[in-house]
Amino acid sequence: MSDTGVAGNVLDVEKIRKDFPILSQSVRGKPLIYLDNAATTHKPISVIERVRNFDAEKYGTVRRGTYKLSEHATQLYEEVRQKVADFMGAEKKGEIVFTSGTTQAINLVAHSFGKRFVNEGDEIVISNIEHHANIVPWQVLCEERGAKLKVIPVDDDGELVMEEYEKLLSPKTRMVAVNHVSNALGTINPIKEITQKAHAVGARVLIDGAQSTPHIKLDVRDIDCDFYTFSGHKMYGPSGIGGVYGKMELWEEMPPYVTGGDMIMQVTLEKTTYAKPPARFEAGTPPITQVMGLGAAIDYLNEIGMDKIADYENSLLEYGTRLFKEIEGVRIIGNARRKASIISFFSDSAHPHDMVHFLDQDGIACRGGHHCAQPTMIRYGVPATTRASMAFYNKPEELDALAESVQKCIRIFS
Repeated sequence: MSDTGVAGNVLDVEKIRKDFPILSQSVRGKPLIYLDNAATTHKPISVIERVRNFDAEKYGTVRRGTYKLSEHATQLYEEVRQKVADFMGAEKKGEIVFTSGTTQAINLVAHSFGKRFVNEGDEIVISNIEHHANIVPWQVLCEERGAKLKVIPVDDDGELVMEEYEKLLSPKTRMVAVNHVSNALGTINPIKEITQKAHAVGARVLIDGAQSTPHIKLDVRDIDCDFYTFSGHKMYGPSGIGGVYGKMELWEEMPPYVTGGDMIMQVTLEKTTYAKPPARFEAGTPPITQVMGLGAAIDYLNEIGMDKIADYENSLLEYGTRLFKEIEGVRIIGNARRKASIISFFSDSAHPHDMVHFLDQDGIACRGGHHCAQPTMIRYGVPATTRASMAFYNKPEELDALAESVQKCIRIFS
């Protein structure tokens, strides 16, 4: 591994891979090479066992029962909330609201914050490289409230044009919503600078952290953002669970997004009063088992160390980028100076859908399409890209196999 330049001494990848049962299987008679981690990640055995053991031995509804099983489940549930807060660098666990994932988290903020703070003539700022989940809710909000949506442009390398961003800001700006890492390009955005400039005009900031949370050590207090969202299934945990960090003073002013049981103080037929955050935003029976799995995933990430994960994945990115720059007929879409471990590429010889089908014949799982980022594809003049997204359980040899398979595909389709 030394000749690849990949920092193999940072992590014992072979040992780590043994923690992920799914990685040992074969696909079409060849070892599985899983490179679709931006879509979803696989689960280590510790997460699988935590979920199974909880359901088998400790499951109970939370917050409602006064019997031992329910009280213990509630204690475990709130311990995970504290783990999330610590993982993100939040000041207190009550700043963490559980949702089904990033999509629901952004919708929660857009609806609730928008209902309280956005009025006709106000402005919302997003970027040209957002996931649809961080575009559509703000479009809907602007349509409903009579506000205006503004867009930060992106340059040819995939970096936000910060000079233009500053020009978009005004006293009318109520919210700036940008991703930390682009799911389509891998660009790592300067979110601390974005936040500072937004706060200077009195705007609030939401960061879509779906792609950053598994790869970058977080400190939301240092970033000083107002909201930060995440998805459990992209950080080696279960699907159906995620959440959003928010500053408590904002949570306290915002109305509920979903109403029903367990988010109330008192209900009469004449009037309802709401619970304090975070309960105000967690109506109904939550995904209790999935929360336990999320806690186990955070334990696993903490055990490895986010700094080590970032170093190793960055070396994988550098190695893979070198490989792909040598492939004739391939164009990498997104060459920002700071990137997460994503390589999106396009070839005139084969449509990405054909490319990923071909790669699958070699046991390689990649993603082909617009990646729920159609405005990004339009900006770069391509219908779609093939995306290889890496995790800390991937090896440089897998990138060698990917490059070889891509070259074969191009030769056949040319």
